[in-house]
Amino acid sequence: MDILETLKTLWESSGFHSFLVDGGWKNLLMIIVACVLLYLGIKKKFEPLLLVGIAFGCLLVNLSYFGAGSADALYHMDLWDNFLNHDHPDYHSYGAIMRNGGLLDILYIGVKAGIYPSLIFMGVGAMTDFGPLISNPKSLLLGAAAQMGVFLAFFGAVCLGFSGNQAASIGIIGGADGPTAIFLTTKLAPELLGPIAIAAYSYMALIPMIQPPLMKLLTTKKEREVKMEQSRVVSKTEKILFPIIVAMFVILLLPSTAPLIGCLMLGNLWRECGVTERLSDTVQNALMNIVTVFLGISVGATTAAERFLSLETIKIIVLGLTAFCFSTVGGLLVGKIMYKVSGGKINPLIGSAGVSAVPMAARVSQMEGQKANPSNFLLMHAMGPNVAGVIGSAIAAGFLLAVFK
Repeated sequence: MDILETLKTLWESSGFHSFLVDGGWKNLLMIIVACVLLYLGIKKKFEPLLLVGIAFGCLLVNLSYFGAGSADALYHMDLWDNFLNHDHPDYHSYGAIMRNGGLLDILYIGVKAGIYPSLIFMGVGAMTDFGPLISNPKSLLLGAAAQMGVFLAFFGAVCLGFSGNQAASIGIIGGADGPTAIFLTTKLAPELLGPIAIAAYSYMALIPMIQPPLMKLLTTKKEREVKMEQSRVVSKTEKILFPIIVAMFVILLLPSTAPLIGCLMLGNLWRECGVTERLSDTVQNALMNIVTVFLGISVGATTAAERFLSLETIKIIVLGLTAFCFSTVGGLLVGKIMYKVSGGKINPLIGSAGVSAVPMAARVSQMEGQKANPSNFLLMHAMGPNVAGVIGSAIAAGFLLAVFK
């Protein structure tokens, strides 16, 4: 009898038994979702550097969920609920998280404090050449136009019953910038981080599927065939001054953008100044890889079935896709206007690169341009709006943060 009781106790304390009681089927469903995301990241190569980490974080949190009330759980939603509760003694207490949290709780502090997204921006800055934008400042208009989806999705979310903070976080998906979406959501609506992060990175990965139909729908073959003149050569001095001037102007205009814009421009300055090659290399490679590991796993930890499986998640997925599509449309429409104004010298396809998925959106513009005209080469022209979109999404996030925080 003692042996049978022991076996029964072991079975009832296992995760396999927990699948059968207390809504455990939801966690089983999320484990299946995690496996699907792993397949998309590994087999289909959809943003694998982040999606694989997010998917495995999702897997870990839903496997360990059954010990959520114990000391050995990896992630504790109740601790973060207390962290956000103004009336609780542990309000905004990272010490309580460090004392009582599991591994994923501790890693998530970097997300909540805005450390990981800012460091990712530093790496993006170090890897990005702003030369195409400097040589063609009109690209800023295309980058700005491609933020249209952010504000349309914001109003759509409000109409669907989301609060202002939540709507702002959902809308930023339209910027096609995962770190920005994570940064803003952790500040305004941390309870929605899981679905927003997965939506943002999923749509970024699906750019080659989402954008081409819209590009063909809104442009004519004649417009897509336009060959643009080679941009002027940008001097080293211009490239050094650009991040300094942009940082000063944007941060003074919107102080809430300082973490993202500051890190983006510092990374770019290390790249361009010519005397910090070691730092630029470290930020582009070692630091970027380390932060990507922590960011992916931490974001995946927020997808516990208890919070993720809801009608709100479906609304966020739909609104995120709507935001992304309208951002693409906004860039294309302004691209068409510039085509007309320039007398047919600007290919409107580069407008779709105004979303900030660098450099994937620019590559899609290049591919569609070459399909229409095999001798067309739009990549460097599209990089102007593309890097402008990175700055634009950070400014949009800063504006929303200033309004709603």
